Amino acid sequence: MTTCTRSALSMLTDFFSSDDIEATARRTGFVKRASKLTGKLFLALVTCGAWSDATTTLAQLAAKVTHLDEQVEVSPEAIHQRMNQRALAFLQDMLRQALAKVQSREKVCDDGLCTDFTKVYLADSTGFELPESLHDLFPGSGGSAAKAGAKIQAVWDYKNSVFDHFVLTPWNIPDQKYIDHVVALAHKGVLFIFDLGYFKVHALARLARAGAYFLTRLNHQTKLFAPSASGMHHVELTQMLQAVEGELIERDIFIGAKELVPSRLVAVRMPESIVNERRRIAKKKAKKKGYTPSKAHLNLLAWNLFISNVPAMIWKTTTVVKAYPIRWQIEISQSCNLRRTLFWQNIDFFSLSTAQRAAHT
Repeated sequence: MTTCTRSALSMLTDFFSSDDIEATARRTGFVKRASKLTGKLFLALVTCGAWSDATTTLAQLAAKVTHLDEQVEVSPEAIHQRMNQRALAFLQDMLRQALAKVQSREKVCDDGLCTDFTKVYLADSTGFELPESLHDLFPGSGGSAAKAGAKIQAVWDYKNSVFDHFVLTPWNIPDQKYIDHVVALAHKGVLFIFDLGYFKVHALARLARAGAYFLTRLNHQTKLFAPSASGMHHVELTQMLQAVEGELIERDIFIGAKELVPSRLVAVRMPESIVNERRRIAKKKAKKKGYTPSKAHLNLLAWNLFISNVPAMIWKTTTVVKAYPIRWQIEISQSCNLRRTLFWQNIDFFSLSTAQRAAHT
């Protein structure tokens, strides 16, 4: 377990001002009167060190208070009482402020890339282990993994620095299944950016029908088609790329045998060092699972493959490649220690059984 020292308070105030933290605590109702557990102390308490351990108890958190401020003592019961909806509102607001700061400091694209979209949604998930006592509520991913675990499903509005969707789910729900909930946010003019974990042709078709746009990596097993004089013909991706001599190409394609979603395929040839490492990892994973990767799959690892339905009049070929790294902004946000505190957003702690609650006290 990581020890958290008094420097945690100074680390917070290096990022936020003390006045801003306390103002947020009062605005959200977390602090209503003078209290030992100030907004700054509570924020440091649940975002540093021991809180990252799934087995941390309220008693351990109470002991941690004295490491943060030797003049303050708080009982486990007092912390329990403060774990409520007002605490959630306070932590969510602080997380929003943190992500806004990260975005302003780590801007990865020119503003011109986003001006043609009403919103730019970045979808991602992150999972974390929970105590086994919560297995019934939050089953883990199975196998040799944790018996209990949760996954945060988040959709970040990049242009406005707010979450438009934020849900805690059991870890055993795959992203490819959850994408149906994400695309329910689709409206005309909205751009969705997500990674391969969410790739689902039916979801892309829903976005297109809603007048929304998408940008994602291509699952190489997806069936691709192109129009011909006799109708649609199947496109063999490996053969198409083998004929390419340059480093960057674009092709108009249709995705899915049934959906036939009109898209732009953009392929970028990767440096040899990266390709060799990808192939080494692919062979290692395949050996562990008892099979041999196909030659076609190994050949495709030489490319980064993107698909999008953003028209060429809005984004040139090179712009598609430049825009995809915007997605990393939500990965930055998901990696913040603050994310762990949001476990409380979708668990009603007080509804847990006595045995489950004992695991936290």
